[in-house]
Amino acid sequence: MHPDILRELTSQRGREMREQAHRFRLARMIRNSRHVRDLPPDDEIVVPAIPDYVDGSFRTQPAVDQAATEAGREPVARHAA
Repeated sequence: MHPDILRELTSQRGREMREQAHRFRLARMIRNSRHVRDLPPDDEIVVPAIPDYVDGSFRTQPAVDQAATEAGREPVARHAA
């Protein structure tokens, strides 16, 4: 086999092995950090409320038969520009 091709194949294999080792190292660090910090299981993580509207307001009542503009909205201190 030509030396240049052999050199390129060897360097490609080395890159792939380093990338795989890096992924395994990251996964191990994440697992260890979860155990060290004693995080709650994934189903107990609290997700913050996401506003229903661009200006940051939330619906005050479910809009079942109402159009989006007719739905009840809580006022906000400042509106989006």
